Amino acid sequence: MTSPRLEIDLSRIHHNARTLVERLAPLGISVTGVTKATLGAPEVAREMTRAGVTSIGESRIENIEAMRLADLRTTMTLIRSPIPSQVDRVVAGADLSLNTELDVIERLSAAAGRQGRRHGVVLMVELGDLREGILAEDLESVVRRTLDLPHIDLHGIGTNLACQSGIAPDAANMAVLSDLVGSLEGRFRIDLPLVSGGNSANLRWALSGADTGRINDLRLGESILLGREPLEREPIGGLYTDAVTLVAEVIESSRKPVLPWGEVYQSAFGPVAAPVPSAPSAGQDRRGTRNQVIVGLGRQDVDPDGLSVPDGFRLLGASSDHLVLAADRDGTAVGAELRFGVDYSAMVRAMTSPFVTREFRRTAPDGGPSGPGSALTSPGSRAGAPLG
Repeated sequence: MTSPRLEIDLSRIHHNARTLVERLAPLGISVTGVTKATLGAPEVAREMTRAGVTSIGESRIENIEAMRLADLRTTMTLIRSPIPSQVDRVVAGADLSLNTELDVIERLSAAAGRQGRRHGVVLMVELGDLREGILAEDLESVVRRTLDLPHIDLHGIGTNLACQSGIAPDAANMAVLSDLVGSLEGRFRIDLPLVSGGNSANLRWALSGADTGRINDLRLGESILLGREPLEREPIGGLYTDAVTLVAEVIESSRKPVLPWGEVYQSAFGPVAAPVPSAPSAGQDRRGTRNQVIVGLGRQDVDPDGLSVPDGFRLLGASSDHLVLAADRDGTAVGAELRFGVDYSAMVRAMTSPFVTREFRRTAPDGGPSGPGSALTSPGSRAGAPLG
């Protein structure tokens, strides 16, 4: 098998998606499965759909088009505000889109008219994270003008938190969203069937026993793919945290000095900290050498800060094409494969790198996240580090 590659365990993704669907269902909350971090992989979208998500959410129309070509038959939602020059493609490929700008909604209406279609719109409300969203005081005027547009169906409202400024969803801001729904329905005598409360960061609030009000949908990506909630990146009890693994190959293994020598300037990626001597550690002797391993993987392929390195190794640095590790023991063979855990940032970059291949696989059902190579967290667990 070639490397570097992402090994994507569809069985574990299915388990994570199904578990979250089942936990949220008693609260009246459905799940939009977000595939944007997988480059819109139809294999992942199908697995989420089989697990019970009611729609697929994507941020790029190109990915939605690819899934349509793969004959994926489910509701498709464009979860990033449409790019104005792409409105014809958005109307052709997506059933719904999340919107904040009247100019764009007007263009969507015109595109839908040209195509003899209707297009569904969800208006996004700004509740403090300061990314996309209409200010609450401006929402009524936007709704009024949206309702007047031909070829547009106003499906509901939504919000997004914890992406730009790290503002957590909580009882207060979710109550504001619910109150806005009731106010709009009364003011305009309409029904807003979709109230999209946010993303995986909403799970702590939703599953805490709080009153979920009118919120009836969450857009979940990281929690399904990585089994973690984004607020503190903690594992979610009962979910796999290793459904996605990055595998890379050793291209050099040698013993080298601990400290560089010569006059220090910037590295390829900017200023570097001045090297300082340190006490000997595992894999290092008192003469100042250590076992150093280089892996055929770099910043072009992955965010190195988002990797969990294998036991017995420590990340020293990364350039465009090289990942440099210290090894506790010698004997790491050139050609050996090392397996890395990924956080959301590392996964997104690796998924979108043309140099990283993807291998979809299925593990034998084992009744839950247990067994070699998997993470086991029980409900309520607050384990902080990747397991497995």
